[in-house]
Amino acid sequence: MAWLGYRSSVPNETPTAAAGKKQPVTMLNDRVLVSMPKSEGERRSRAGILIPATAQVARRLSWAEVAAVGPHVRTIHAGDTVLFNPEESFEVDVKGEDFLILRERDVHAVASERIDGGTGLYL
Repeated sequence: MAWLGYRSSVPNETPTAAAGKKQPVTMLNDRVLVSMPKSEGERRSRAGILIPATAQVARRLSWAEVAAVGPHVRTIHAGDTVLFNPEESFEVDVKGEDFLILRERDVHAVASERIDGGTGLYL
């Protein structure tokens, strides 16, 4: 469970009336909530060429840190870093922070400190 947004103890209270309060966000089913790194804008190639944020690379996978997972997610935990296709995700804004929601099956790889008896490859 991640603490995001506001928490209202009064039924039908509007989000603006409860500004500044925290609300627990629980992901459902096999959903994974990830926060995109801020460095998704301009980047440099290995040769040092500056690539602007507007230049899209087709079929490029992205890494992001997991903020929360649903109860049916088996291999991913909060704090892990996952590799996924951004085109298979949904964007959501929570209190000014951008997150992505994706399914566990859309994750291609997991990098974590845990040793779960994986393939033995290090990313």
